[in-house]
Amino acid sequence: MKDYLPAMPETYNRFDLLIDTYLENKVGIDIDFLTEELSAGLQQNILQLQKDGLMTFAGIGNEKVMDTKQKMRGDKIYWMDKSHDNVFEQQFLNLIEEFIDRLNSTCYTGINGYEFHYAVYGQGSGYKRHKDQFKNDSNRKFSLINYLNNNWAEEDGGQLMVYQNGTPQKIQPQSQTAVFFKSDEMEHEVITANRSRMSITGWLKQV
Repeated sequence: MKDYLPAMPETYNRFDLLIDTYLENKVGIDIDFLTEELSAGLQQNILQLQKDGLMTFAGIGNEKVMDTKQKMRGDKIYWMDKSHDNVFEQQFLNLIEEFIDRLNSTCYTGINGYEFHYAVYGQGSGYKRHKDQFKNDSNRKFSLINYLNNNWAEEDGGQLMVYQNGTPQKIQPQSQTAVFFKSDEMEHEVITANRSRMSITGWLKQV
């Protein structure tokens, strides 16, 4: 890696698997990034948000370049915020802040902001191949996806496909799993889901 060179670690940290696999392969994966308890709590948050009618269809692009016709994606989202005063949401965002501290101290990335939202792909929906960084806004530096689906099977669809040097990598959206990559490098897509698929998707930013 030319952009981010790791420092010598003092001791191995709970976040180092995600960071190290990213440095080795440009796609970091940790199947136990979230605890079972936190994953279950976030699942319940999404189910309650759906019940309350608070999940809304996501747009494509930022406010300046918005595709409002939903041609590329079919997920519903709800933005996370510490002001919501939800215990599991607070725990998740605290975890993200700890991860950013570790990433900055080992890889000198200079991340100083983040944004995350809940996401649900209903049966028959997906997200066509794309990159996460906007053409008119380079603040998003890294993408971090956390999955919340128990007992996900191959026939359920909904896998994340990441394209690197023309070679696709398929990742199961299994609960507790985190995936991490540079927002401006990795094209990726969500294959059409055959059952409801839950995740938390977000970006680490330089603002």
